[in-house]
Amino acid sequence: MSPLEPDLLPQTVLVTGGAGFIGSAVVRFLMRHTTAQVVNIDKLTYAACPSSLRSIADDPRYTFIEGDVACATTVQSVFSDHQPDAVIHLAAESHVDRSIDGPDAFISTNIHGTYTLLQAALAYFRAIPAGQQERFRFLHVSTDEVYGSLGPEGRFTEDSPVRPNSPYSASKASADHLVRAWNRTYGLPTIITNCSNNYGPHQFPEKLVPTIILRAIRGQSLPIYGSGQQVRDWLHVDDHATALWTVVTKGRPGREYLIGGESERTNLDVVHAICSLLDERLPDGAPHSQHIQHVADRPGHDERYAIDPGRIQKELGWHATHNFESGLAQTVDWFLQNRSWWQPLVEKGASDRIGLGQ
Repeated sequence: MSPLEPDLLPQTVLVTGGAGFIGSAVVRFLMRHTTAQVVNIDKLTYAACPSSLRSIADDPRYTFIEGDVACATTVQSVFSDHQPDAVIHLAAESHVDRSIDGPDAFISTNIHGTYTLLQAALAYFRAIPAGQQERFRFLHVSTDEVYGSLGPEGRFTEDSPVRPNSPYSASKASADHLVRAWNRTYGLPTIITNCSNNYGPHQFPEKLVPTIILRAIRGQSLPIYGSGQQVRDWLHVDDHATALWTVVTKGRPGREYLIGGESERTNLDVVHAICSLLDERLPDGAPHSQHIQHVADRPGHDERYAIDPGRIQKELGWHATHNFESGLAQTVDWFLQNRSWWQPLVEKGASDRIGLGQ
């Protein structure tokens, strides 16, 4: 199969996990920049934020289904009822610390859920007419963490060996293998993307960027693992959403694409950058960096991730449009201006987790 011709662009897109951070960004992008019907299935776990979709919730092109991708009956009925032309599979448990504390949910959702979705997609694909088959795409969204830890030099490519080091990354690597096998063995037109660390508005307050922003706003300690010298490649979530649609419409089934923002920073640098931005915006608490607290490092903490996005840039013409400095400033401003979004989450303890087992 080749990239889609304009008249074969998806008319109905099924997004799994569309109430999560990246999923909601993808849903908002599809509603604003395409004419497709958008169907969102989400289990509404602790990290789901339906309020992130309030702006499009009543649009007649949008359908929300509360359901678990690991439930075969539910997933089969979604395919039957809505007849999607494309699947963007984002439903996943994604927090490394939680995977260390309790890997069961990660195995269930990330591995069994992906298998269940693949089986339903394959049965559906085989039953639709040839013209619809030509249009159909199954995009599995994964992570650069499946490749393990880089040394001080080099970047991940699509040919990098898979060496996951946490229960989370192992579960995502397992799902990647299943998706690849369903393409090679059964001919399901699947594509896999592996992205770097996302940041941006609407991110659930357990990940580094929102945790630091919200704890700094409230004058609390700013926890950072170990020395804070771990390096991550940061990607704005809106750039990720555009990349995923580019892959769905221009990517080649059976192909894999790495998506990165080419913005390597140490975790400590990220925290200091947030503190500097808040020093300007909330001078009464300055310097916010005085509250940085180094905590015990996570077991098996990968030292460095960095992505070479050359394939998606050269083959599909996608490029990140946000640089890290302006993207982080926009993110800080969004959290400052949207207390009504994050306050209920904070009241439930969403940003109180410091280290493991808490």
